[in-house]
Amino acid sequence: MRLNTLAEAVEGVVVSGKGNPEISSLCYDSREASEGALFFAISGGNADGHQYIGQAIKSRVAAVVADHKGTQLAVPTLGVADSRGAMSAIADVFHGRPSASLKVAGVTGTNGKTTTTLMLSYLLNAAHRNCGVLGTVKYDLGGEELIGRRTTPESADLQGYLARMVENGCVAAAIEVSSHGIALKRTADVRFDVAIFTNLSRDHLDFHGDMEAYFSTKRGLFEQIATCESKEKSLAVINRDDASGRKLIHEFSSGRTSVVSYGLGLGADYLASDLRQSREGVEFNLQVGNRKLRAKIPLIGKFNVYNALAALAAGVGMGLNLREAAKNLAMFPQVPGRLESVSDGRAFDVYVDYAHTPDALENALETLRGLDPRRLIVVFGCGGNRDSDKRAEMGEVASRLANYAIITSDNPRDENPEEIISGIESGFKGDHSERVVDRREAIGLGVSYLVPRDILLIAGKGHEDYQEVAGRALRFDDRDVARQMLRDRDHVRADMVREKREEMELKEQERQERQERQERQEGIRGRSDDESADWRKK
Repeated sequence: MRLNTLAEAVEGVVVSGKGNPEISSLCYDSREASEGALFFAISGGNADGHQYIGQAIKSRVAAVVADHKGTQLAVPTLGVADSRGAMSAIADVFHGRPSASLKVAGVTGTNGKTTTTLMLSYLLNAAHRNCGVLGTVKYDLGGEELIGRRTTPESADLQGYLARMVENGCVAAAIEVSSHGIALKRTADVRFDVAIFTNLSRDHLDFHGDMEAYFSTKRGLFEQIATCESKEKSLAVINRDDASGRKLIHEFSSGRTSVVSYGLGLGADYLASDLRQSREGVEFNLQVGNRKLRAKIPLIGKFNVYNALAALAAGVGMGLNLREAAKNLAMFPQVPGRLESVSDGRAFDVYVDYAHTPDALENALETLRGLDPRRLIVVFGCGGNRDSDKRAEMGEVASRLANYAIITSDNPRDENPEEIISGIESGFKGDHSERVVDRREAIGLGVSYLVPRDILLIAGKGHEDYQEVAGRALRFDDRDVARQMLRDRDHVRADMVREKREEMELKEQERQERQERQERQEGIRGRSDDESADWRKK
């Protein structure tokens, strides 16, 4: 596609330089620049892409998009007011406006985005409506799976992924829409059919500043679907039990967007009641209008009932049959790192969960307490270079809901782990905790404490397979570490059992030998007594 054609997608663009080159690809990282590419100089939190324009030109890019600088470059340049916004608009055009060919659902909120997104895509695929996924756990482009680097990809990548979904025969897409994704305009030119709101609690305040700004950013997704004219109908699926959700319902119910609410309280359009939880999952009554049915999810936790309601409401809004969708939900697979059991049928339970906010940790611990454990033990920490005020809050939650806590390291990044742990301990009430900086050692210690009917929660990292320490991503997966510690425990206990058995066998052998000696001695004495009697008779 020619540069001038792409330039038409950006309002107020200033074209400078000679030529109208053919653009073969888009890039925003100079290290990935190649011949014929259009390079976007993005001003980011850690670096300014304008500093790398020279490097991109050396890689023979065809043209550059930059914020208005007035500098003449050796290649044609598109001067724009906002390079991020320009990248979103140009990527949409370059990839053929793929979201126009898909039914697209965006899921936003603090907690529950991953599970809700995966549930929705599962329901659509179960109904033979090929659905792609972009989210924290994976990018599924319609049978073509990738490991995602971000919850919500940069716009140039995101539009490319949507285009590949279309090429792979997808008719729908479910996307996790993070607050960063909205604020950084990664989803600005996606034509959403459905927007889902899960909940809002403290997170990412290091980026947004305060809760009001955080909510305002999330609200942007609903403003986007309300003003999108290229899709005939738009649907907002909103948690009525959440205070921020009720604000959204009130604001958007009177517009062109259809609003459907869900929750456990009266007044919700999708209402769950009579929840009954076991280790196998949760059963509940589902009421939608005058329709009532019994539903089941193979996941534990009331919060997962909320996720299921959101996915059902969105799925029905995208054309699914309610009863069939609810039936399919009962076969939904385990979500990686979301209260994922790694104990494999032992006499105690070990769960790994992504909970890294006070609200998410509270939900996870309350859910596990509902299983009536003998003791509930938690291993957790807080990330470095992030909102430090939530550390004490998470400490308070753990002290209130866990019988014992092991406070450890969790992606310390550039901070001292000891100081992060001290911040957590400042909110911990009581002495039922210990600090173990090394996360592997902490998990091993937690496993070693377990006896039958105990539950261990390893919180914070979930599906992540790395640990961020001083600018390096070190290989580390809570699930792998926990399983290894469990195997080591099994081997140790097996060795203990074998040693105990050998000890008992040795004692039994010694007892038998003593008994045999005693019997022999008694036999000798008996014969001696008989001989004495015979001598006296003589």
